[in-house]
Amino acid sequence: MRPEDVQQIGDELAIKWEDGSESFIPLERLRRACPCAGCKGEMDVMGNLYKRPEQPLTPAAFRLVRLERVGTYAVQPVWADGHATGIYSFDYLRRADEAGEKHS
Repeated sequence: MRPEDVQQIGDELAIKWEDGSESFIPLERLRRACPCAGCKGEMDVMGNLYKRPEQPLTPAAFRLVRLERVGTYAVQPVWADGHATGIYSFDYLRRADEAGEKHS
């Protein structure tokens, strides 16, 4: 499913989906769920996960500078601390929203 509109509203990413539903994902949760290899690690062909040590995140890590579209399937946030390698597919964003609803 694709979004009709994606924008920052306050400290949340607001998404209006093509089915009319809406998601509001806190920016902190979005950043902590970054799917890039630097944040989540990388697996080798044997299934071993290689991940750098956990880095503390500053308040700038949760400030969104801009959001860039990646083709027709994803968005790539640029954060105030310079991090910009996470590509969030629309399916990943939908799952992140649903996971947050379960924890609320």
